[in-house]
Amino acid sequence: MGRWRWLLPALVLLVWLGGAGPLGQLSGKLSGLQQNDAAAFLPDSAESTRVTELQQRFSPVQAIPAVLLWEGDGPLDAQTLTAIGDRARQATRIAQDAGALAGQPSPPVPSADGAAVEVVLPLAPDVGDEIVSLVEDLRAALPVAGTDSFVTGPGGVFADFANGFAGIDGLLLLAAFGVVLLILLVVYRSPILPFLVIGTAGLALTAANAVAYLLASNGVITVNGQSQGIAAILVVGAATDYGLLLVARFREELRQERSRYAAMRVALRRSWEPIVASGATVVLGVLCLLLSDLKSNRGLGPISAVSVTFAVLAALTFLPAALTLLGRAAFWPFRPRYGTEPPRGRGWQRVAALVGRRPRRVLAVSTLLLVAAAVFAPTFDASGITTSEAIRGESNAVAGQEALARHFDAGSGSPTVVVTPEASWPAVARAAAATDGVASVVPFTGAGGPPQPGAPPLVVDGLVQLDAVLAVPADSDRAEDVVSQLRTAVHAADPAALVGGNTATNLDTRQTAARDLRVIVPSVLVVVCVVLALLLRSLVAPVLLVATVVLSVGATVGVAALVFDHVFGFPGSDPGILLIGFVFLVALGIDYNIFLMTRAREESARHGTRDGVLRALAVTGGVITSAGMVLAATFGALSVLPLLFLVQVAFLVGFGVLLDTFVVRSLVVPSAVALLGDRTWWPSRLSRRRPDPEPERELERV
Repeated sequence: MGRWRWLLPALVLLVWLGGAGPLGQLSGKLSGLQQNDAAAFLPDSAESTRVTELQQRFSPVQAIPAVLLWEGDGPLDAQTLTAIGDRARQATRIAQDAGALAGQPSPPVPSADGAAVEVVLPLAPDVGDEIVSLVEDLRAALPVAGTDSFVTGPGGVFADFANGFAGIDGLLLLAAFGVVLLILLVVYRSPILPFLVIGTAGLALTAANAVAYLLASNGVITVNGQSQGIAAILVVGAATDYGLLLVARFREELRQERSRYAAMRVALRRSWEPIVASGATVVLGVLCLLLSDLKSNRGLGPISAVSVTFAVLAALTFLPAALTLLGRAAFWPFRPRYGTEPPRGRGWQRVAALVGRRPRRVLAVSTLLLVAAAVFAPTFDASGITTSEAIRGESNAVAGQEALARHFDAGSGSPTVVVTPEASWPAVARAAAATDGVASVVPFTGAGGPPQPGAPPLVVDGLVQLDAVLAVPADSDRAEDVVSQLRTAVHAADPAALVGGNTATNLDTRQTAARDLRVIVPSVLVVVCVVLALLLRSLVAPVLLVATVVLSVGATVGVAALVFDHVFGFPGSDPGILLIGFVFLVALGIDYNIFLMTRAREESARHGTRDGVLRALAVTGGVITSAGMVLAATFGALSVLPLLFLVQVAFLVGFGVLLDTFVVRSLVVPSAVALLGDRTWWPSRLSRRRPDPEPERELERV
């Protein structure tokens, strides 16, 4: 029977490698199901969502307005205006040929100063990802000598925003796998082992994306570019972390077991519990996002949970099978030999000895540093940013928005929509027009083309639609303030009146994100506490660990507030970033505490809690630090995409993981546990155990 021990790991490898092809085909289709329209993610109860539904009665074909804009250094002459008219007609034909024209474009409208001309081109909302190539074709057709041309407005900005996700399947994953491979080569100094760990992460990512595609294609989850990018990074980082833990334990057991099969059995027996517990913590933590009213967050929860689940499966099946078949050869040229002692890396032994000698001082100093950083957390600006500010680097649409504001009412390309009962529409229109920041209010006539003064409004089911043009850029913070005041004004004129449109959508998104933060944060903390209590069979340890991670999150947000404002000069942050950052930092930050404390519990059963946690710190320090660096580096890869939200998520999670790895898990938790002693494990029997007396210097032999 012993001769056939290789058969099971070989079959496991064949199953994974055989399924990679068909799973890869499904995985590649996931990007095609992205929904990056903010309006698609709001709850049905949001006022802007209700307006969007009512608008369909007035115009069954909804449109995304793309503003074609030409700007000169001064008043444009007749020849230039003629050329602009030709380019506008050519752009209309391009949209028609692409099947993307949702109505009649407006005629060329010159600005009051004569230095610019705009044309509003209504694009079909179902154009999807093809809007990127369509807008590129439009921009190529617009140039007129003596002018700068732009495709801006919601259509242009949306195209540039969607184009930022184009690198998810290429540049992002290349950067993530590249940095992980580099770190693993440095850590293991082996040409074989890093590729086994990378292969594990790659297979987990392929399987996770394939399942996510099946769920999204059947309407179970909603996927956007942000959720797909974050989930991809999460599965690579998590699979690598779990792989590092298993590899470290396997290498340790190979020095104590002559048989590679016996060594893997012990390694799996000692590793599966912390790996599964870590994965369960992350899965349950991100599934708390299902409590969100924003469908984008609800979509991120399941796709992240699927990603981590496959990271756990790959780390506990494919990687053990590959390591078992290769045995000690996987670590070539530094093979662990049976009966030998591990290399004496004394760095983490010194850290453990320091914590053991002065636990109170270590705990006080490290906690004080975290509190000092957390003091700045309230200054973190998450009040929102404009859609144009969310795009980093050069953007034709962003430059066009600035040019539009120089010559026209800044909100002309994206009017705010008011839907009101027919009987009260004159009063509602007057109230809207009197609102500070509203440039004009005209009723929707359904006739197409520019509105004609005095034309009767189109009445549908007893309702009238009013288009309010704002005097400020439609995607600015000021515009959201104007819409908030506009709602107050029209509700006073008629409580049944509703205000929607792109700016109102942004405002409702911000308010919904604030509600989600209040609901989901305590839910995540409760879930994590329950998982830790079940894993560690204790009530004290979970409270301690969660408290340290919350303090770490506060310190991370405080540092981010300083760095974003004073170093990077960011204009602000998306309202949802604190929620995403909190969920991932808590779920992932607990991981390393799980790795440490499960080993500490194992050692405490033999040596007592104080020596047990110090031994665990000395033994796990290297592998956990490597895992933290890998996870931080993989999230750092998000910064290669030209989107501010992902850059900020990269910093928050990356810095937070490093802070948790080097300060919280290395200093705060061990010193606190050393001071608490056996009370850490209350009410389990371990809290009442009397450790065997051993000299402190025994730690030096760990």
